[in-house]
Amino acid sequence: MEGAMAFSGYVLKFISGKYQGGELPLDDNREYIIGRKSDIDIVIVEDMVSRMHAKLVLTNGQIYIQDLGSTNGTFVNGERIKRVRLKEGDRILVGTSLFRLERGEIKKPVGQAKITKGVPKEELKEPQQPQKKTMLGGPSIQQGTLTEIPMADLLQMITVSKKSGVLVIKSQDEGKIFFRNGQITYACINENHSLNPIKAIYRIINWDKGSYRFDPPDNRKFVVEIDEDLDVLLMEALRQRDELKKISSQIPPLNRSLTLNVPITPPLKDLKPEQLDILQLIINYGQIKAVMDKSPLTDIEVAKAIAFMLSKGYIREA
Repeated sequence: MEGAMAFSGYVLKFISGKYQGGELPLDDNREYIIGRKSDIDIVIVEDMVSRMHAKLVLTNGQIYIQDLGSTNGTFVNGERIKRVRLKEGDRILVGTSLFRLERGEIKKPVGQAKITKGVPKEELKEPQQPQKKTMLGGPSIQQGTLTEIPMADLLQMITVSKKSGVLVIKSQDEGKIFFRNGQITYACINENHSLNPIKAIYRIINWDKGSYRFDPPDNRKFVVEIDEDLDVLLMEALRQRDELKKISSQIPPLNRSLTLNVPITPPLKDLKPEQLDILQLIINYGQIKAVMDKSPLTDIEVAKAIAFMLSKGYIREA
């Protein structure tokens, strides 16, 4: 029938926000406008969302998303975008509403489509079950798991909502990230305040397993605070993660200890000052993780120094 919409095979799964748990089928060869305006395709009534926030474009089996000059931005997999092609599994963040693009059958419809003049509209309906609203505006933002909402998306949600509080993440260790008006100001792991907070935040950002909760503000004052935008922190954390993966095969696991390779054959004078500093930390603390914690250098720089000294025979595994 002329004018009928063909299902693209993709659905938007609502992970957090007003329609959490619902799914919206996407028709091919059409556009979906996302925003706060009442007469558009996907309406998100939320202060952090612009009236005309973003646009999904489906054409010949390909899907693109474009930010429409929104105030707080549109994010795909934790990165702010202008226009990008989407693929299965991509996560889209608008305000504090998080969607995931998936293929397959519709399991839980969000609403019913109706054809109008121009671009067809979606009449979205909230899920029938009552949902507890949280201080961040979505039913799963105040607490949940990193499997449900990955770290990059979670941090973007809190930043965009400009909230103050403490994000507590429980994984193999316990991490805390302190926010003031959406800005990250401090981070620590296992309440270890001797660890540089910038080093702590880089490590926590790369956690992919565990549970989290968002606690009220903590009024403690810290001597050293973080003064970097989230986008910068995310990019550097991912860079360090990739570099550490490359070098991990050259050093023992972080819970192992190192010791001097006595007698030391290569001359100490050939070591750079920062390598000598790492060598002193190895003598004092032994364990690789403790050396990384104590050093003012980045984890990558410490790992590279250890790999070099192992390869040259200055040190060995204890």
